[in-house]
Amino acid sequence: MTRAAIFAFCCAVAGAQTPCESLRGLDIPHGKITGAAAADGACRVTAVLTPTADSHIEMEARMPIEDWNGKFLGVGNGGWAGSISTAAMAAALHDGYATASTDTGHQGGGGSFALGHPEKLIDYGYRAVHEMTVTAKAIVSAFYGRPARLAFWNSCSNGGRQALMEAQRYPDDYDGIVAGAPAADWSGRALQSLWVAQALHRDAASYIPPAKFPMIHAAVLTACDALDGVKDGIISDPSRCKFDPAVRQCSGPDGPGCLTAPQVTAARKIYEYHGTFPGLAPGSELGWSTYGGPKPFATGDDHFKYVVFGDAQWDFLTLDFSNVARFRNPTVDAVDPNLRPFFARGGKLIQYHGWADPQIPPLHSVDYYRHVVEMVGKVDDSYRLFMAPGMAHCGGGVGPNQFNALAALERWRESGAAPDRITAYHVESGKVDTTRPLCPYPQVAKYTGVGSTKDEKNFVCVAP
Repeated sequence: MTRAAIFAFCCAVAGAQTPCESLRGLDIPHGKITGAAAADGACRVTAVLTPTADSHIEMEARMPIEDWNGKFLGVGNGGWAGSISTAAMAAALHDGYATASTDTGHQGGGGSFALGHPEKLIDYGYRAVHEMTVTAKAIVSAFYGRPARLAFWNSCSNGGRQALMEAQRYPDDYDGIVAGAPAADWSGRALQSLWVAQALHRDAASYIPPAKFPMIHAAVLTACDALDGVKDGIISDPSRCKFDPAVRQCSGPDGPGCLTAPQVTAARKIYEYHGTFPGLAPGSELGWSTYGGPKPFATGDDHFKYVVFGDAQWDFLTLDFSNVARFRNPTVDAVDPNLRPFFARGGKLIQYHGWADPQIPPLHSVDYYRHVVEMVGKVDDSYRLFMAPGMAHCGGGVGPNQFNALAALERWRESGAAPDRITAYHVESGKVDTTRPLCPYPQVAKYTGVGSTKDEKNFVCVAP
């Protein structure tokens, strides 16, 4: 059945809700419905999508039986995906959305599925989310007797990469997109993680024990915390922080409060911008165990083992960084700056990233934003980037790290109210202890000099 035929089927119910179980007979392109049942106030529909002979994409759609808000919300996955994001779907359903998620075409959280299966890599890279979206919209239309009036996407990490891939490749799929801490430069992030692994493990003397990471972080704060006029344990703009780990180099024997000369060199490499991929930002040190543990970051290591070299026994220490451009892969890299088609149809994009993210260097987001501006020109009416000082990967960290980007996106798309600031919260012991505005890049939050520095009302967004 064609997509047009599916739409005709959907409209034939004349506005009445279709009983959930009857959706088992819905004909969908590139797959089949495998289950449909009502439970806990929702209609749950499962399907397997097979756009190629080597595809097996599992997806699930959930729809509130009552109090539907008329909108669809797609949710994504972390890392290598490999499972349906049921928790994110439950949250969306609680807020009144029809929602859907996919395992992206494989089971399990590693990259071994890609070995010898190029079509499965394409499914993971971009096709599975698109096929899920088209199918979910058809299911929603069949169930309610009318299509969703708006479609939104909200996800972080690999889900942020999926978000940007949708905007780049399938601009008609979503009306508004939240892309959190996107692993959009997938190849670059893999390269950077192994750059760090080599810096720490090329020889035993270079390894920095994780117990020293807080000491390095404290030295960074001493150097850069007060640059924004507020000494609060948060670096508001790490791009202004000129920190050299040599300030903590041991003057005598190695000890817990200092770095040996080889460790200083290794720490510099962790911050280093290596031509085509950025390093971690000052302020991220408390999370350096992600890349700086006893083994390489598994997601980056798997990418080179199973996607680049096709060898499960490949050794990260053999990676040659002299010509990294050859490792770029458009199947998984969502770095195309041409968002004109998405903007032209009224699409709105909010991207956010924590400045203290130790898993995806925050300058990935800054670089992508700048490239879009260079290609498209003025983007304020369609695209805004919010950098969150002190926030780690997709939340957490010492800075205000809880905020509702989706609500800001919906106001923007539905009423034209572009977000000039988003209030972020830091919660301690179950209570909000600090609020701070997130400002659209390149603006930063500046303290007015009056009132508590823990209250966002006493900050204004200004050009740096």
